[in-house]
Amino acid sequence: MTPADLEAHAARVQRDGYTLVEDAIEPELCDALAAELLRLEGELGTKPAQNIFEGTRTVRIYNLLARGQVFERVPVHESVLPIVEKVLDRGCLVSSLSSIAIGPSEAAQPLHADDQLIPLPRPHVPIIVNSMWAITDFTEDNGATRFVPGSHLWPEAPPLGTTQPTVPAVMRRGSVLVYNGSLWHGGGPNRTGARRVGIAMNYCAGWMRQQENQQLGIPVEVARGFSPRLRRLAGFGLYKKLVGHIDKCSPEDLLDATGPRPVVGFF
Repeated sequence: MTPADLEAHAARVQRDGYTLVEDAIEPELCDALAAELLRLEGELGTKPAQNIFEGTRTVRIYNLLARGQVFERVPVHESVLPIVEKVLDRGCLVSSLSSIAIGPSEAAQPLHADDQLIPLPRPHVPIIVNSMWAITDFTEDNGATRFVPGSHLWPEAPPLGTTQPTVPAVMRRGSVLVYNGSLWHGGGPNRTGARRVGIAMNYCAGWMRQQENQQLGIPVEVARGFSPRLRRLAGFGLYKKLVGHIDKCSPEDLLDATGPRPVVGFF
């Protein structure tokens, strides 16, 4: 991604609430992710939920960073993370990493905003930037994510049952939708005979609580194998050299068992 591409994508997220990165993900990575998700679904016995938000014909697998090395490539991908860092900052965190397989005959998900539980007046500065990876083609008929352009700038989040004209995120396998967490959106209905498979790679500002508790959800022995950047993204680091410290030291000291190295300086 060139600097000009990066600026253009970040500007679209700021202006429209979303941007589409075509053919962002290598085919071999898509293949590996699809195979691993199928393996996990069988191993975990994952079944659809019984509520309209998660879907009654949709299979979701959570806490993927703890479930296989291939998922470690997702949060740090060079076609997506720089856009997120541009909209938030380099102190951003992994909020959650999950898969969403929308099955045949699934109904449309209710419109919602991913930050609507955060008690801040709207509109506000970006605090959540999320992405949807197309592991299969996303079409208007198979459940492509639908969204309301510009709604991230509106003064309220969508009440349950709200209807609005939406635009489908039609994209080829390997493409990624990146969007502001205030954008009104939802999974579309699947009117085909095949599943629409996506990976939801969600980020939040470094000072926020993460949606999935990464520090307890990821075993320490797994986190020890993360790259330095992924460690920080998962929360095993500090924000602004302060937030998240343990006795003025970085959580990384617990991973490496190097002993405490005070790094926090209070102002």
